[in-house]
Amino acid sequence: MKKVSVEEMQRIVAGELSLRSRIAYAALLLVALLMAGGIASLLLTEEGLPRRTEIAFAVLIVIGLSWVAYAAWVLTRRRVLLAGHRIIAARMAIAFTSVFVVGAMLLAMWPAAIFGAVLLIVAVAMLLHARKRFAQLLQRRRELEAMQ
Repeated sequence: MKKVSVEEMQRIVAGELSLRSRIAYAALLLVALLMAGGIASLLLTEEGLPRRTEIAFAVLIVIGLSWVAYAAWVLTRRRVLLAGHRIIAARMAIAFTSVFVVGAMLLAMWPAAIFGAVLLIVAVAMLLHARKRFAQLLQRRRELEAMQ
């Protein structure tokens, strides 16, 4: 088995949630919070909105708050996440994009449905990549544990 240097181990551990990643998750948290808050204020202050608009706004608020919860969860972890957070994010992206595609299809908004389908393909590709990375890290952890 290959020996791991201290520098390589530090790189592996530090690379999982680097400063750049933490800044990106903080930005996600803020943007999702602003989006959910802005849509909630529209929903609460605008009178006479059509029912389907109210439903769409409510769904968007739930999606925004879900991303806020996800970003907060990632930022509050005190350990290496072993790429599990990427799998969760990809699953969320698939779920939310699927809701968008179904809604667009039900409303016969075909350009939006096609765009959503493209985004859905991207989300599935992200999930496959995240699972591959998770398997690689898991294998690496097994190798390191076997060295002890």
